[in-house]
Amino acid sequence: MRRVNGFAAICRAVEGVAVAPSASGNYAHQHHRLVLAALFGTSSTNNTSPRSHWFQYNRIAADQSARASARAVAGTMLFSVAATTLVEEVHAKEPVQSKFRPKDVVLYQYEACPFCNKVKAFLDYYDIPYKVVEVNPISKKEIKWSDYKKVPILMVDGQQMVDSSDIIDKLTNKISPDSSTDSVGGDEEKKWRGWVDNHLVHILSPNIYRSTTEALESFEYITSHGNFSFTERITAKYAGAAAMYFVSKKLKKKYNITDERAALYEAAETWVDALKGRDFLGGTKPNLADLAVYGVLRPIRYLKSGRDMVENTRIGDWYSRMENAVGVSSRIQA
Repeated sequence: MRRVNGFAAICRAVEGVAVAPSASGNYAHQHHRLVLAALFGTSSTNNTSPRSHWFQYNRIAADQSARASARAVAGTMLFSVAATTLVEEVHAKEPVQSKFRPKDVVLYQYEACPFCNKVKAFLDYYDIPYKVVEVNPISKKEIKWSDYKKVPILMVDGQQMVDSSDIIDKLTNKISPDSSTDSVGGDEEKKWRGWVDNHLVHILSPNIYRSTTEALESFEYITSHGNFSFTERITAKYAGAAAMYFVSKKLKKKYNITDERAALYEAAETWVDALKGRDFLGGTKPNLADLAVYGVLRPIRYLKSGRDMVENTRIGDWYSRMENAVGVSSRIQA
């Protein structure tokens, strides 16, 4: 049975309604009918005598008031049921059988890393609880125990997994042992997962460090969410922003990007075209490609580059559906 995370889910459902016209229409229609039922439901009387009507007016008014109150309560209850149903439809995550659910999951990450966010999108969608260890990007002391010196590193019941796509493949096989990644999603899903790793991620840095202002905005986010000491935070914000501003120019040249924003917009439109009118590439629910695109875009969504992308392309509706489908984070405190 699919689970709903109470208050947070309701809040997100309201946000989802606000951005989804069809859902908003249904929601408003249900609400309108329930209010009409509560406010305008009446009872008739066969007594048409003016005198009888005069003497019975107060009693009838009182009865009608009581009935209206009862109907209002009933209407509220019905509305609550309808709202709960709506929340479940919006926020139902993919269930994982308890016997296949990992028991101890720890993610070593950088908060703003797109590949780390790919893994988190998968864990959140499948409602797999996980702890996070934020790695200091300067000392990397948190992963000195590992021969692998990059992130993400995912420890799953004592087993080390590395490389975001490989992590997701192994987790998919672990939680769905009856189906392999070769049979899940098919060629279309594999194609677009490869597109994320080989194309989309390379467009992000030139965009988030496009100007000195955007570079500082990005490092403000990175340093405020990362594992830095006070001195490291100040140094990383300004020195890092300046360094990445120049690095982004080299990345533009390396990947033959003439106009970084145009490249980002084109990638967003390419993804929307790939949906072919479907809610998700996976059809009625996200597949691994949907989760990959959503994961790498999530760190930039509310930076200037992400805001510009949503305002200037058609990707916003899909992104909002993904926010609702993935729902609240499954992260737990270490």
